Amino acid sequence: MKYIITEEQYRFLTEEEEEQKILKLPGIEYFGSWETMQKFLEKRGNPPYSIDGDLYLEGTYIESLGNLVSVSGSLNLYDTQLKSLGELKSVGGYLDLQKTEIETLGNLVSVGGYLDLHGAKIES
Repeated sequence: MKYIITEEQYRFLTEEEEEQKILKLPGIEYFGSWETMQKFLEKRGNPPYSIDGDLYLEGTYIESLGNLVSVSGSLNLYDTQLKSLGELKSVGGYLDLQKTEIETLGNLVSVGGYLDLHGAKIES
């Protein structure tokens, strides 16, 4: 399947922060689905990336966020199979980890809103 995008959208998708070399991506609505976005990242060599805006993955089958390092908005992972936050360091809004298989918060250092762990398997 091929997608037609504007030159501006292409530049936005391929722009990297020079210092950190983190690929900045818009939300998954640009890609249509989490799976499509992961295929795009795979073709790029699975670089560290950030999401500009919110990321809602509630109820999806996902075990890891891979090389995702930040989400500028909220991150909803309610009722997923998530076991690891991967490289995630910061979330600008709330982080919902209710009813997940998460065992550790890993590299996470900042959450701008609330952090919800109700029903998560994480040990204190």
